[in-house]
Amino acid sequence: MSSTSSERLRELRLHRGLTQERLAERACLSLGVVKKLERGGTARLDAYHALARALGVRTSVLFESSGPHSSTRSDDDNIDLMLLRQAIAPPITFAGRVSAPHTVATEPDLPRLQATAREIGKAYHQDRYGEVAELLPGLVHAAHATVRHYDNGPEHTEALRVRSDALQMAGRYLTQVRAYDLAHIALRDAIEDAVRVNDSGGVAAAVYQQGWLLMRQGRLDEAEQVSVATADAIEPRISRATRQSLGAWGKLLVHGSAAAARNNRPEAAREILRLGRTAGAALGAGQAVAVSSWGRFDWRTVAFQGIENQLVADKPDRVLRLSERMPSPSDKKGMLFRRRHLLDVAQAHAMMRGPDEATDILWSLWDETPEWLRHQRMAGDTFRDALGKSKRRRLSAKQRDLAAFFGPQER
Repeated sequence: MSSTSSERLRELRLHRGLTQERLAERACLSLGVVKKLERGGTARLDAYHALARALGVRTSVLFESSGPHSSTRSDDDNIDLMLLRQAIAPPITFAGRVSAPHTVATEPDLPRLQATAREIGKAYHQDRYGEVAELLPGLVHAAHATVRHYDNGPEHTEALRVRSDALQMAGRYLTQVRAYDLAHIALRDAIEDAVRVNDSGGVAAAVYQQGWLLMRQGRLDEAEQVSVATADAIEPRISRATRQSLGAWGKLLVHGSAAAARNNRPEAAREILRLGRTAGAALGAGQAVAVSSWGRFDWRTVAFQGIENQLVADKPDRVLRLSERMPSPSDKKGMLFRRRHLLDVAQAHAMMRGPDEATDILWSLWDETPEWLRHQRMAGDTFRDALGKSKRRRLSAKQRDLAAFFGPQER
């Protein structure tokens, strides 16, 4: 938290006549967290949200990143992501982009490029992140070369469309691994390419990923704004809407609702989600699928978001009651579809002092989808919370598995 943010927190607290102890109690946080933030320290986004709720303001009023030199960070990701950096953010001269060293020029092949993009999208949804990281740089380089080669005509249009897809997938992967600034470049360029070829579906897919990125950065006002504005722009006519158009529209509304809920705007979150239910209802028992972009959407997507909003509002009891009404999955696809929801349920159990139930859910996710779980910071936090509330004198086998998996607490 910058000095301005810490001063704002203190001013709001004093304006409402609250002591640090009373604010901590209202926000269900430790006194140490409040003191740390008022001294200029930082905390996770959910702590800011709890404080905003206690103070009756938007979360974004409190959330402001600290100065660039307030803390040091490792250069490890600069090396790990070198190939993607060279593909997405190459240096520029008067002559244009500078090709990365050792880049081999090949004859453009649009069908092969499209097939590679589909394979990477499938690999991402199957949690094969190592394969995604290996293939993405080559795909982006090839897409740039293909756009340069076909400088007009239908091939140029298709090349721009494929490059938009490639950059959108790169942005999604980079957001997952928390390389946010590079993800923003990829998604911005993906949107611009989709706009150039009037591909509303491509714009919606990239904006959907951008909304996720903005929420992870704490830019909640902007996340809600871009999600809702794009949903308004692509809103389909329900009577003749395709599954894809309903899915893209619904997914954007779900993100808009999530951003509003995190920004302490529960009424706006409910209203946005009400529109999302229209998309879910229009699909009936069907499901919209876009493997390489926003994934899957049906009525359960909206229901899961409504339950998540209850967790954000600090109502874990309602999370558990509503979750019990949801149908159990009949296959692995169904389990994967609700795994993010299960993290909410696990956290609700931990908040309600049900550490064993939380541990059981986390262990089942670890057993089924370890690569995905590895990138969910919420999962590690929930496990440590459950562990701290456990009354066991010795760790159970599941607790030992999860402790080894999540490792020491992140600072």
